[in-house]
Amino acid sequence: MSLRVDVLTLFPEVVRGYAPVSVLGRARERGLWDLYVHDVRDQASDPHRSVDDTPYGGGAGMVLSPEPLARALEALGPRRGPVVALSPSGRPFTQSRARELAREEEITLVCGRYEGFDRRFLDEFVDEEISVGDFVLAGGELAALCVVEAVVRLLPGALGNAESTEEESFSAGLLEYPHYTKPALWRGRPVPDVLVSGDHGRIARWRRAQSLWTTLSRRPDLLRREELSSEDERLVGEFSPVVDSPSVDRLD
Repeated sequence: MSLRVDVLTLFPEVVRGYAPVSVLGRARERGLWDLYVHDVRDQASDPHRSVDDTPYGGGAGMVLSPEPLARALEALGPRRGPVVALSPSGRPFTQSRARELAREEEITLVCGRYEGFDRRFLDEFVDEEISVGDFVLAGGELAALCVVEAVVRLLPGALGNAESTEEESFSAGLLEYPHYTKPALWRGRPVPDVLVSGDHGRIARWRRAQSLWTTLSRRPDLLRREELSSEDERLVGEFSPVVDSPSVDRLD
């Protein structure tokens, strides 16, 4: 099964320009997914191809008009998957949601711009609003590409090593453990002894402990959602943290 991704945008060249790169490009060549980019301005009804207007009630900025967006979406025909609007006011995008979207046959992403969407379009056509972070961009194109890449790399066969998506950050509710490669000594900094010990059981325990320490230091909100076992408690006592932060001395 191949995933179809439709993107509605005012700047199609932004989306098309990134799609052939790296993982996305290779996965598309393998037939794992395909991309269809649609210019919302093509559905405007005036010579200036207008897609926005001033907000009712006053205020700065412009609002995307509902009709061009609705026409662009209706021109795609019946939907077989979720219609997602990229918006700062949407639900936070997570690895868990990416995995859910990777099981769909089709995804339609609608990129915001200016002050955002007319609420009536969202209520009528959009299944969910997604945000990629607590910040504001000029438009939803980069956010849409974040969603696309996060989803496509989870498709079977998209990555050379299927285990890559199983051990990375957020997959187990924690941030990923630190990585090292050759040389064993770089500018006076050695690789941790445990990683060159050949003891794979101890390496696995060290990596779990480092994931816990890293999450505690940088994203304690994730750790509070993680149910720590007695073994996890023992691990964080057995191994010193690689991260250097004043918050790594406590687990509560």
